[in-house]
Amino acid sequence: MFLFTPLALGSYWAVIPFLLSVPMNVFRIKSEEEVLLRELPGYKDYCLKTHYRLIPLIW
Repeated sequence: MFLFTPLALGSYWAVIPFLLSVPMNVFRIKSEEEVLLRELPGYKDYCLKTHYRLIPLIW
């Protein structure tokens, strides 16, 4: 959605913040998972059942 909204509105400059948001979201997801693994009981078992973090069959 973040990628195609600027294109649909005709603002190609708005694609740049989208490209910057991808690595920021990946970093955020990884750091949140570290905290959850450390502090939430049962989260490690959940991770063993759920193989993908964000995009099924990819990541």
